[in-house]
Formats: sequence, C-alpha cells, structure tokens
Amino acid sequence: MKIGIISDTHGYLHPAVATYFAGADCILHAGDVGDAAILDRLEEIAPVKAVWGNVDGPGVRFRTTEVLREKMDGVRLCMTHIGGRPGRWDPAIADALAADPPDIFICGHSHILRIERVRHPAGMLYVNPGAAGRQGLHQVKTCVLLEIADGSARKADVVHL
Repeated sequence: MKIGIISDTHGYLHPAVATYFAGADCILHAGDVGDAAILDRLEEIAPVKAVWGNVDGPGVRFRTTEVLREKMDGVRLCMTHIGGRPGRWDPAIADALAADPPDIFICGHSHILRIERVRHPAGMLYVNPGAAGRQGLHQVKTCVLLEIADGSARKADVVHL
C-alpha cells in the first residue's frame, strides 16, 4: 500500500504533489490544511484522511478530526497535528501514545521533516512530513511517500517539492 503524507499546506497545494502522489492508495494530511479546497484537490488524486490543525477554521474542521486512529494493511496508524517529537511528546497526545502505541505516529505543526524509529513506545515509526505550504520558517517544501505491507512500514521516500 502506498500512502502520501502531507502537512502544513496552509491553503497552498504545490502543483507537483499530484505527480508525486499519483498511484497512492490514500493521502494523509496531518493538519493546517488552511482551506477545504485543498482537501477537494487531494481527493482528485486519492482518498484523503485528514486531521485539523491550529490554523484550520470551521470549513476544514467540519470535514476532519483532531486525532485519527486507523488500521491500514495491518498497520496501526495514529495522526494528529500537534504531536511533539520523540522524547518531547505534546501533553495532549503523550498518554494516548503510551497507553495504546500505534505502529506509526504521524504529526505536523513544526514544519520540520523528521522520520525515525522511536525507542518508547518501542519500535513505533515517527513521521513528520515537514511543511508543503508557503507559510512558515521552512526553506524547502516536503512531503513523504510511505509504503506499508504485511503489517509494517517498508519504505519512506522524502519528496522535495
């Protein structure tokens, strides 16, 4: 299964996203969508599951959730916008991660691309796809293509837009 992961678009969708995410089985948006029209444009590429972020208004929040827990191809995913980072989890999600750790935890917010295996919860894959929008301190727009199969993550490719 091929999953496109994107975050912090802030109302802007880079035209190359459609090319990179072509053939994806699903797109996950980790919040700060910025405009519900972004979700519509992503839906033209593949089915979308999204969480809202701190900049998202009622139009986006109506169509999304704060925390998404989903099982895909035998892999337990958890996604929220503000999640912190390994060793410094945001208090709003820390207890949930400890009580019921997913196989893959996805968040955005920091605009800092980071993918790593986490010691605690043991073996969890942490994915922050960075930021794909124009707003923020990031200098390079990024997103991630993740392949999962047989209950585990197999490959993560970083896309520089």
